[in-house]
Amino acid sequence: MKQNSAAERLINGLLKENPTFVLMLGMCPTLAVTTSAINGLGMGLTTMVVLALSNLFISLLRKIIPDRVRIPAFIVIIASFVTVAELLLKAFIPFLYDALGLYIPLIVVNCIILGRAEAYASKNGPVSSLFDGIGMGLGFTFALTVIGAIRELLGAGEVFGLSIMPESYVPCSIFVLAPGAFFVLAALTAIQNKVKLAGERRGRDMSKVQSGCNLDCAGCGESGCSRRLVEEAAKKSAKEKEGNNG
Repeated sequence: MKQNSAAERLINGLLKENPTFVLMLGMCPTLAVTTSAINGLGMGLTTMVVLALSNLFISLLRKIIPDRVRIPAFIVIIASFVTVAELLLKAFIPFLYDALGLYIPLIVVNCIILGRAEAYASKNGPVSSLFDGIGMGLGFTFALTVIGAIRELLGAGEVFGLSIMPESYVPCSIFVLAPGAFFVLAALTAIQNKVKLAGERRGRDMSKVQSGCNLDCAGCGESGCSRRLVEEAAKKSAKEKEGNNG
């Protein structure tokens, strides 16, 4: 699949660099608002809209914004879209606005949005940046909805307000409280890691998962992006020295 294509960007955000299960970004809303599936879905979709539009506009303005003030400029753009999203939610979906509360304006400082603006949108074209935002937003929405659905199911016996469990089921109320968010997130992350390890044992190439292989992963460490960038810089420096000597 061609890198930076629309499909590749969508799959990257949903699977390879899922912001919640892989990169572990945006933990504050992930843990705070996922008391129900509808809350998780609402927060995820709101974040996706802001992320996609912010990526698009930042990419369009990337050659105009001075490098010295790029971060304040990014924040102004993001804050503008968050304000629009907040007003629309308040006007048309007031129950969701009340449920999400303070976490809507806090989207401005969500590290997923600023991270994608700095790592991807400011270096790539508008179309791929738009789909990168949509892909990351869908990955975030999927993660929050799944966590919210599991917490709501175990903590209230419902999913999206519909009764699922039999009448004999006694809800485990801890799952709709703060500790429940940590338990569910830890379990889902452990499952993801187990799948990765199982794939490696079968000889599959799982290096693209949780590795920052696309040179834009905010979670890379001594391997992956940072190591590759150092190697590329060393090669470039060596070529320049050879050219100067020649």
